[in-house]
Amino acid sequence: MIEMKVAGIALDAISRSPIVLLKDGLDRRALPIYISQDQAKAIMSAMEHQKPPRPLTHDLIVNILEVWNMTLEKVIIHSLQKDTFYAALIVQQGEVKKEIDARPSDAIAIALRTNAPIWVVEEVVADASIPVDRDADEAEQEAFREFVSNLRPEDLIKRFGNGDS
Repeated sequence: MIEMKVAGIALDAISRSPIVLLKDGLDRRALPIYISQDQAKAIMSAMEHQKPPRPLTHDLIVNILEVWNMTLEKVIIHSLQKDTFYAALIVQQGEVKKEIDARPSDAIAIALRTNAPIWVVEEVVADASIPVDRDADEAEQEAFREFVSNLRPEDLIKRFGNGDS
């Protein structure tokens, strides 16, 4: 899994739909997730540390967690099926952990309110992310090509043996 942070909210240039943008720690990959206007507002208010006069849904969930001595250990965005992302809240109370199904946008809004980390399964990142730093990606690919071009069979035999066991 890859830990990702909320980079911000953007608007799709064509549909004008809001997108929450997650980025990995090296700012190499970005994961765009389409959300609704209400979800965008909930995420933005958490990013800006705004407190509503009365608790909204995500604030209410955080309050329930606190009152029952539960912590949101982490959020996991675990799959992508037919253009729909799936997530889970990993909640802990004492020694007991529970996994609760959630929409990624709700999970992200709650994670921001509790400072819980957001993790994304590598397959989801591979399938749905977009490169942010193409130069770094190309440099990494070139370094690998150079390594492979200079690799000799004897080097592999020295390192891994000749296969006789």
